[in-house]
Amino acid sequence: MNGLETSKNLTVSKKERKSKISKNSSLWWMYLPALLAVSFFIIYPFLNGLKISFTNWNGFSQSYDYVGFKQYTRMLTDPDTWLVVKNTLIYGIGSTVFQNIIGLLYALLLNQSIRFKALTRTIVYLPVIISPLIMGYIWYFFFAFNGGALNDVLVLFGLEKINALGNPDLNIWIIVFVNTYQFVGIAMIIFLAGLQSIGRDFYEAAQIDGATPFQQFKNITLPLLMPSITINMVINIIGGLKLFDVIISLTGGGPGNASQSMSTFMYDLYFLRQDAGYAATQGVLMAVIILILSLAALIYFKRQEVEA
Repeated sequence: MNGLETSKNLTVSKKERKSKISKNSSLWWMYLPALLAVSFFIIYPFLNGLKISFTNWNGFSQSYDYVGFKQYTRMLTDPDTWLVVKNTLIYGIGSTVFQNIIGLLYALLLNQSIRFKALTRTIVYLPVIISPLIMGYIWYFFFAFNGGALNDVLVLFGLEKINALGNPDLNIWIIVFVNTYQFVGIAMIIFLAGLQSIGRDFYEAAQIDGATPFQQFKNITLPLLMPSITINMVINIIGGLKLFDVIISLTGGGPGNASQSMSTFMYDLYFLRQDAGYAATQGVLMAVIILILSLAALIYFKRQEVEA
């Protein structure tokens, strides 16, 4: 009897394993459309761009020559490269810091019982649905030297006009401000969802122990909000480092290359200077920078997460 029961159990376990394998294989087929889309729209263009970075292609001709690492040597010795890298890091890191701080403050406010909560949330999130190019033009007419609202107000009070968009020390931070203003609503929504997932029991226990509001925020809210911080950090870093539309509409990358990001610099190289090989080289550098910074942020903040 024991032998029969053992053989029956073995047969049942084999059937269960087969059913699990068949289910897993069917799940893999569900991933296929996404894998094909990623391969076609991301992996293939990147590999093609990597190939072009070893050529002197002008972007239009049917033929080109392979020049080895000549474009990479040129990139490393080009002062414009380091200028646009510096600007790109300011856009990426600056926007990330401001979006997370302001978004968290908005979320903390909207997590309270206040009047017009839904209206406030809508107003803060509304700029997200506007095209970044249009948003840049809206703010252009505020900061423009001639006819800009800011200078009209300054003249009204007897003050001198300022060329904010033409000042290399100022226009970079104006771009950071506009990008932060537009996308802070995304950070707010993610933080708000994280705050609402934290149980009230933690705060009630802390209040019984005599913890101050700051201590509650430091020891309860912030640690349990780390998954939301991780998501926001990675999304904002990638978005800020790829900044393009707002720069085009606000400054066009000028004066000179003073406010160029790596994205706008590549656009300028490819379409205006007809230097596609060098543009592809800049693209490879930008991809490496985005990969390093986003992975570093992901790994660091993932390690800070705690379980509720």
